Amino acid sequence: MNRATEDDPDYWERQTSFWRGKEQSARANIEFYKEGFNRSGGIHVYQVSHGCEWDDETGKVHGFNVISYDGVEVAMFDVNAKVCIPMKPEAEARYRSNDDRGGFTFVQHRLMQECPERLKKSLDYGKRVLQRTELPSVYLLQKTPSSPVSCLATGFYPHRAAIFWRKDGEEIHEQVDHGELLNNHDGSFQMSVDLNMSLIRADDWRRYHCVFQLSGVEEDIVTELDPALIRTNWVEESSSLFITVAAVITVFIILTVFITVTVYRRRKDQDPSPSPEDDQLSQKLKPES
Repeated sequence: MNRATEDDPDYWERQTSFWRGKEQSARANIEFYKEGFNRSGGIHVYQVSHGCEWDDETGKVHGFNVISYDGVEVAMFDVNAKVCIPMKPEAEARYRSNDDRGGFTFVQHRLMQECPERLKKSLDYGKRVLQRTELPSVYLLQKTPSSPVSCLATGFYPHRAAIFWRKDGEEIHEQVDHGELLNNHDGSFQMSVDLNMSLIRADDWRRYHCVFQLSGVEEDIVTELDPALIRTNWVEESSSLFITVAAVITVFIILTVFITVTVYRRRKDQDPSPSPEDDQLSQKLKPES
C-alpha cells in the first residue's frame, strides 16, 4: 500500500469520496427494499459485490457487479448491455426504467478499465508472494489393501494445476476419481486423484503413473505406482494386533500360574499326611526308651 500511495497520491482521497457517495445511495436503497420486502425494524444490510477477473494469458477481462439486500441477491449489472437486471420481484420497480445511462457507463468503466489496472498493479506490488511458484510434495496413500490408491499433491502454488493417472503413457479416465482443490493453512494448495485397484493385477502396477502439472512449470512431476512408495497404516494395524495378542497371552499365562499355585496350596492344606521334614522332627522329639 505504500507503493500504491507513491504511484497514485490521490488514491485514498478518491476512494474515500467514492465510498462516501455509495454510503448515501445505500441508505436510499435500504429504504426502498425495506418497503419492498415489508421489513421495517432491525438492522438491514445493502451489499454490492463487484470486481473483475483478468486472464494474464489471453488478456480477457470479465467484470461483475451483484447487489444483495439482507443476504439475498436482488439484482446484477450486465456489463456489456450497461443495464441492471432484477433477480427478485421486489427489485423490478427499482430498475424498470434502466435510464441511468451515465451511472451505468461509470460502473462499466470502473469494472472493465480501472479494476484490471488496479489488479495488475496489485500483482506487481506483491509478485514476490502472489506470483511465486512452489512445487508440491507428492505421496501415494492407501488405507487398506482393497482401497483405492490416492495420489496426493500438497504444498503447491499457484492453484492452476492438474493431477491425473496415466497408463502406458496415456491419461486414463476409467477407475479414476478426482478430489477437490483444497486450501492449506499456509496459503498453498492440495489436490488428489484416486485410482481403483480392484481390476489391476499386481504385475501391471508399474504401468501406471501419477502425473502432476503446475502452471508455469514445464516439467511434470511423475510418480510410479510402486508398492514401496505407498504410505499406509497396515504396519501400524499389524503391530497393534500383535501387541494386543501378546498382551492377551501374557494375561492368560499369569492367570494360569495364579490358578495353579492356588490349587496347589488348597490341596496341601487338605492333605493330613506329614511331610518328610515333619517325620524327622518327630523322631528328634520322641523320648528315648
